[in-house]
Amino acid sequence: MNITFRKLTEEDLGQFIRMRISQLREEGATEETDLTPALMDYYRRHLADGTFVSWLAEDGKKIVGTSGMSFVEKPPYFSCPSGKIGLLSSMYTDPDYRRMGIARQLLHRVVEEARSYGCGAVQITASDMGVLLYSAYGFVRNGNFMQYRL
Repeated sequence: MNITFRKLTEEDLGQFIRMRISQLREEGATEETDLTPALMDYYRRHLADGTFVSWLAEDGKKIVGTSGMSFVEKPPYFSCPSGKIGLLSSMYTDPDYRRMGIARQLLHRVVEEARSYGCGAVQITASDMGVLLYSAYGFVRNGNFMQYRL
C-alpha cells in the first residue's frame, strides 16, 4: 500500500461527491433530496474562486480519503481578528483504510491551507467518530454552537 496525497481537481468531483454522500449516510443523515447536483455546483464554483480546497489520499488511482475546507469571512472578533474562518468538512476515510493516520495527514494539510488563506480559526461540527481525531489535533469544543433551520 502506497498512500499519496494531492489536491482535489474538478476531474475528481464525481468520486469526491460519492464519498461525501457515503460520509453523510454513515453519519446517519436522512436523504431528503438528491444532493449530487447541488454539491457539484458548490464544489465547481468554490474550487474556481479559491474559497474551497480539498486534499485527497490515494492508494494507486483509488481515492481512499477526503478532506475539505471552505473559507468564509465574518466581522472580526477577539479570538479571530482577521474574521476569516475555515469551515472543515468532507473528512472521510474509506473504512478499509482507517486507523492508518490518513485522516490526520489530510486534516493537517487543510489546516495549513486555512493558515495560508489567513484564517484565524478553523471550525467543524464533528461526528462522534471524528471527535478523537480533532481533539488529538488540538481542536476544543465550543458548546455555544447552535443552528436554526430555514
